[in-house]
This record gives sequence, structure tokens and C-alpha cells, in this order.
Amino acid sequence: MNQAGVVVRARRIQGGDADTVVKLRPVDPSTIDPELRRSAAFKVEVDVMPGGFVCSASFKGICTGEEVLDVTSGAKPLRKLFSKEQRAFYDAHAPAGITMDKLVVLGPTFLLKAKHQPKDFDRPITIEMWLYPDGSRILEISTKCLPKEAFQVGAEFKSYLAGRGIVLGADQPPKTKTALEFFSARLKAEEHAETSAAQ
Repeated sequence: MNQAGVVVRARRIQGGDADTVVKLRPVDPSTIDPELRRSAAFKVEVDVMPGGFVCSASFKGICTGEEVLDVTSGAKPLRKLFSKEQRAFYDAHAPAGITMDKLVVLGPTFLLKAKHQPKDFDRPITIEMWLYPDGSRILEISTKCLPKEAFQVGAEFKSYLAGRGIVLGADQPPKTKTALEFFSARLKAEEHAETSAAQ
């Protein structure tokens, strides 16, 4: 799925709410159905990072935290978390033969997220800390702007972060890819242990 550029995620949020997303990353915006791009649940964005950028498209949905727990425990099928439109979007872009019901739950990843409006920067900043079970973590600090503002805001944000001692030249591991690699490796180890025990 990751190699095909398709990401399926469910996220529980403090307070009992939850959301879902089917994401294409990377994506060519010109290949997206114009009708779909008019949907309030759909968005196309460009993530700019030190050393490069990537365009992604996200089809979002809502659910409850309890529904997410029901799916991860096996009480409900995964597809029940997603809307009919999200499932159709998935079917149109997923690799042939990999239906949503064939996906395996990987996770959970614990995430701390906060939004902050600095006094000396004119845009809100989002701070995310991804915490993995082995103790490793990823910190992401980001802001948003319109496409036409990207170069100017990018330069200003880079200067703002550098002025606070944040090293921009550090390795930038992708959050989703890191999570997938971690949990898929753990799943393989568990399956190997079960096979060995059965022998």
C-alpha cells in the first residue's frame, strides 16, 4: 500500500471523537476528478520540507473513538469506519486485489498535538510528537499557507525556527512511513514467533 502511495488511517481524538482518511501520497492533482475536489471532505495540499516537497490528496471522514476500538479489536470490519465515498476512492486507487477488508491494522501510534500562535510569528504553528512503543519519537513543527505564498512563508518559517535553535538540516524521517515500518516489522516478528511455536 505504501509503495502504491495509498494510506488508510483511523485516528482517535481526546474526548471520544475520531476521524478517518484515505490519502494518496504522492499525487498529481490534475488526475483528480474535478467533482471530487469540490467536496468539503476532500483536500489537496503540498508538504514542503527541508530538501524537497510532496503533493498529497486526502479524503476525510468522521466516526467515533468507540468505533475505532471496535475495528481494532476485530468486533467490526475495517470498511465500516469509512463512508461509501471514501471506500469508492480507495477502490479506485488501491493496488489490484487488495480490498479494504484485506488490510491489517498496524498500530496504535500515540500522538501529542498542539496548536500555538507565537507572538513573534504571524501564523499559527502546529506541533506534533509521534511516540513509538520502542521509545523512538518524531517531532514535527509546521505551519500552513496558500500555494502562492509558499516560497515567502517557507523562507520566513525557516528563519523563525533557525532563530530558536531548531536544526533544519537534521534527518527528516516521514511519520507515516516510520510508523508502517515499525508496526509491520513487529507484526512479522509476532507471526514468526507463532510459526516457530507451532512447529
